[in-house]
Amino acid sequence: MMMLEWKGKRLLASAGINVPAGVVIARESSIGAAVAEVATFPVAVKAQVRSGGRGKQGGVRRVDAQADLVPVVQAMLDTSYGGELPDAVLIEPWLPIERECYLSVAVDGRAEGYVVMYAPRGGIDIEDGPPPARYPVGAPWNFRVHALRAVLQEVESDYQWREKVVVLAQRLVRLAAMHDCSTIEINPLVQLSDGSAIAADAKIARDEWAHFRNDEIRQMREADRRRADPLLRASLEMGHMYVRLDGDIGLISGGAGMTMAAMDMIAAKGGRPACFLDASPGPTSTRGYRPALAMLDADPQVKVILVSVFGGGTQMQRVANSMKELMAERKSSKPMVFRLDGTNVDQVPAILDEFGAHNHATLEEAVAEAVRLARSAT
Repeated sequence: MMMLEWKGKRLLASAGINVPAGVVIARESSIGAAVAEVATFPVAVKAQVRSGGRGKQGGVRRVDAQADLVPVVQAMLDTSYGGELPDAVLIEPWLPIERECYLSVAVDGRAEGYVVMYAPRGGIDIEDGPPPARYPVGAPWNFRVHALRAVLQEVESDYQWREKVVVLAQRLVRLAAMHDCSTIEINPLVQLSDGSAIAADAKIARDEWAHFRNDEIRQMREADRRRADPLLRASLEMGHMYVRLDGDIGLISGGAGMTMAAMDMIAAKGGRPACFLDASPGPTSTRGYRPALAMLDADPQVKVILVSVFGGGTQMQRVANSMKELMAERKSSKPMVFRLDGTNVDQVPAILDEFGAHNHATLEEAVAEAVRLARSAT
């Protein structure tokens, strides 16, 4: 779960990390009274949304005079970024930037815990540059200053800056472990003209599944669900895992690994998945699949729906019968592609045939068909 930037910066400041002094204007606040607190210009006005790409959509603007501040703030609050209206606007001093770098700490399976990543060039389009240097930490108590220093020596020539990065990274690892953060990203980490370091942005994701032991995360989780539209909320209440993406092939799958494999194959075949949707809870019931299918049917971005389920304990004839029930009540005409495999799969073709569907023998065949249908629909 993503934190808003201003809340993330408060968390960073609690660990002694330097952040700009900002003024937060919530949607329900009086804009005129709030902007009166801003006395020094120029300032950066930043929309507070959880989606990415805000800068490219005009969600960060420079304002040079008090008279221009109210209309810019109002326009920003009225603008949707990535389908999300800002909860607030953050106003910060415009920084005298000498250099922009990248620093993050994230949970990484290959590291069996946390990994620290650093790049000497940060900011917009960081992904277009060389990959960041990696220091696989693992458990937070495995962090070693000399090990990170050795990694940084390969990419960062300024030894004084290196030492600042080492200190920051150590604090980020501790902060992530203490507050159940799966990602803490500072991009850009700014080197100011006096040589000091400051976090100009903060992207912090909390581990949703730590809600049972972390009351702050439990409250964030409940707030996220209250904000969600009714169809998404119904899926989340079923226990499905859903992440919306920018493609046009809706994917209903079972198990995170199989879902990721299907997404990779969609990309390999030239398509673009519209979501990560792991419908493992209730894997054989109509009740389990109904909210997932309704959500994808209602999404105008989705052109075709691929159902890919592999089961050992999950019996495929029960999945197929659930799909038959759903097709009988379905109003949408979006094409659907099926690939069911596993226990009792020999019973599946006859069941799908009852509602005019075909079960593809392999995931490759099913994905190729979904990609073809998505292309023909555009």
